[in-house]
Amino acid sequence: MTAVATRLRKNYIRSLGSKEPFLTPGVRAMLLSTLAFFAANVCVKQVAHIPAMETVFFRCGVATVLCVYGLRRANASLLGTNHTMLFLRGLFGTVALYFFFTTLQNIPLASAQTIQYVSPIFTAIIAIFVLKEGVLPTQWLFYAIAFSGVLLIERFDPRISPLYLAMGLISAFCSGVAYNLVRSMRGKEHPLTVVLHFQLVGAALGAISLLFEWKTPQGWDWLYLLLIGIFSQLGQIFLTNALQSERIAGVAIINYSGLVYAIVIGWVIFGEGQDLASLAGMSLVVLGVFLSLLYGRRRKRLDELDVTAA
Repeated sequence: MTAVATRLRKNYIRSLGSKEPFLTPGVRAMLLSTLAFFAANVCVKQVAHIPAMETVFFRCGVATVLCVYGLRRANASLLGTNHTMLFLRGLFGTVALYFFFTTLQNIPLASAQTIQYVSPIFTAIIAIFVLKEGVLPTQWLFYAIAFSGVLLIERFDPRISPLYLAMGLISAFCSGVAYNLVRSMRGKEHPLTVVLHFQLVGAALGAISLLFEWKTPQGWDWLYLLLIGIFSQLGQIFLTNALQSERIAGVAIINYSGLVYAIVIGWVIFGEGQDLASLAGMSLVVLGVFLSLLYGRRRKRLDELDVTAA
């Protein structure tokens, strides 16, 4: 390693420990994103008596209107050009959303959210085959830690059956596929165009499901269904702003604050207590995913410094 490379590496490592203000624009946006998505999840649980696919229909219907409005203001294309990829992104996203809503409605809020946290692992594994992006050897250890946490939750929490665990993992897997499809269209489609097609597919499939299963919302149900769409769209906007403001590794950990919300609100509103084994499993999932993300970003940054100094 050259003297220049050594100096750059030392400066970078020193910068990791430098003091920066915590509430940066990116952190604030990620906090708002996490809060908005969590509020949507709470609303989904409030309408647990309504079929999950019907909830998907209302969620995507509201978000479609908001997306069209945003695209009109941005003077961007509604149809896009990569129609097959846009449809597949919408299809996998809708399947992920359906299974996630099903788990939210049938198992504790914190557990459903924790299982969904393994989606970055599926994203990275799928990227090996779709985007030809490798996984660093040490990251496999972190993935194993996260999956062991999921198994720990299922084993010691009788409220989580193997069926709902499988549904949660299918949701996380389909999310991983959808994220890879989104990444493959980076620079080819307007971000809101991609989001719009997800909402359109979800609304269309949800509408078809209404022909077979429909339960008329009553009273406050209408408000909850409206808020699901609004909060979900706000969460997506704040998330995009956060990821465009700062490095992912700098704001990703904020996303896991949603687990704290889920444990507290699940206990206070829905009476969903957690034992030590379940809390330990949740901690392992968060630890494994976050360490993988942090390690991958750090290695990438160091590699870029080596190339620059060469």
